[in-house]
Amino acid sequence: MAVSKKTGPNWDFDFEKYFAEMKIPSMDASAFLEAQQRNMEAMTAANQTAMEGMQTVAKRQADLLRQMAEDMNALSTNMMTPSEPQTQVAKQAELTKKQFEKSLSNMKEMAELISKSQSEVANIITGRISEALDEVRSAAEKKG
Repeated sequence: MAVSKKTGPNWDFDFEKYFAEMKIPSMDASAFLEAQQRNMEAMTAANQTAMEGMQTVAKRQADLLRQMAEDMNALSTNMMTPSEPQTQVAKQAELTKKQFEKSLSNMKEMAELISKSQSEVANIITGRISEALDEVRSAAEKKG
């Protein structure tokens, strides 16, 4: 079955006439390409910022792990020194309290690092979206 320019295989509809009557605004191809270039630059910057944030978090986690191992070594050495049972229990309670507080502090620090990184990435993306919307508005005002 041959398909004519005026109708599709199963339609009785003149697409050429329909599209000829549509008022489709012309588009500035160079402006469109420049906008896409800025979009890609923003995405590259966001990805770079995200990677830097992940590296910072990973480095800090490694530092905390190293510090924890050192603390455990010092704790085991301290616990091995002979002393009275009451003194030993008091030491254990104090060291447990210090480690718990330190762990909470470390978790808070890690959450802040992650939040900061995510915020920086979001700011890059939302900044570009805002610019893109301004560009669309500006282009529409020029045409109107």
